[in-house]
Amino acid sequence: MRIRFDRLLQQFVVRWYWIQQVLVTGFAAAVAWQLGDTVSKNGGVVAAIVAVLTVRSSLYKSTRDGLGQVVGSSVGAGAALLALHFFGLGIVTVGITVLLSLVAARVLHLGEVAAINVPVTALIVIGPGLSETNAANRLVETLIGAGIAIVLSTIAHPKTPAKRTIDRISSLTDRCAALLAIMGEGLVGSYSLEEAGRWLARARLLAEEIPSVRNQVIEARVFAKWLPASRSANAEKLYVRGIAVEHMIVQTRATSRILYDLRLHGGVKSEISQSIGALLATASYALTVSAEDFRFDPYSIVKDPLTAEIRSGAEALTADALADHEEIATGQIARVMGVVSSTIVIADSLDQISPAIRNVPTPEGPSSKQVLAISPIEQARSWQNRLYRLIPKRIRSYLERG
Repeated sequence: MRIRFDRLLQQFVVRWYWIQQVLVTGFAAAVAWQLGDTVSKNGGVVAAIVAVLTVRSSLYKSTRDGLGQVVGSSVGAGAALLALHFFGLGIVTVGITVLLSLVAARVLHLGEVAAINVPVTALIVIGPGLSETNAANRLVETLIGAGIAIVLSTIAHPKTPAKRTIDRISSLTDRCAALLAIMGEGLVGSYSLEEAGRWLARARLLAEEIPSVRNQVIEARVFAKWLPASRSANAEKLYVRGIAVEHMIVQTRATSRILYDLRLHGGVKSEISQSIGALLATASYALTVSAEDFRFDPYSIVKDPLTAEIRSGAEALTADALADHEEIATGQIARVMGVVSSTIVIADSLDQISPAIRNVPTPEGPSSKQVLAISPIEQARSWQNRLYRLIPKRIRSYLERG
């Protein structure tokens, strides 16, 4: 009986992260329902729906999504009332409402989040009992749901954004190390094309994690702006480390592709293959140690002594490949040099000394993923210029002279 209870308890322990999110989301929906129903009769439905949609993995994302909900609600309500005024409630009104809502979201550059919320809110608005008063009430209910979700999203996770960032970076570093170790072991023997294909597939899956780690470091960075300066400085260090991890992942994927092409074109002699395997094993060990040190002290920037071994191994591999250049095809030598280049980039990323990491700005995601991707000021200036160009040329010349 005791063993069964422990096993049952363990199921909750390993899933506590998900359980906490579910509990917070349920609580946010319940509170939003109560407050929304207090503001207007049957108004809790809209508030609860918005709260569930808005609760996200962080305060930063929830604030943006909440803004999208509010703007989307306003646009959707206006489109619904406009269509209803001219066409009355029916199939034409529904179609035109959705069409106008999507066009408005596009014109306002609300992004994917709010672009979906606009027609959804519009359809809620044109539901039973539509009137200007109902539309205003539903807008208020949306504000209530979004506000509650923004506040409660701060406790939707058992860890702070910084701690989640540390865990994410450490996990991805370990996964890079594990893949490099597997490839290094395969190169000691005679790996097959099928094995190289599995390595490449695994590396591609690893590369798909890049947007998630980027979002996580951005979240920690934005969240820290509301905290003391020391926290903000630490968040900047995590941000740089996140960029470095992106570079490591990209180079790991590039290495797996090079090894696939090496085997596809006949491979290289065993001595060169073993040298590549030893270099990858060295890089793997350096990544493993770095991940462990990062968990212990994530905010220290100390040059990793193991990166010197990576560079030494890269130089040795280069010398071996060039010494046998007459026996190795030119294309194969270029591929071996590609492995050398990738491992050196990994070493530079561990040391965080590359200007590519510190001096080149990293985009915070495509504008299509952002709410209000273009600021209202820039949008107003753009529309002002467009309207100005509609004025006849003679009048424009007169105004410019004046």
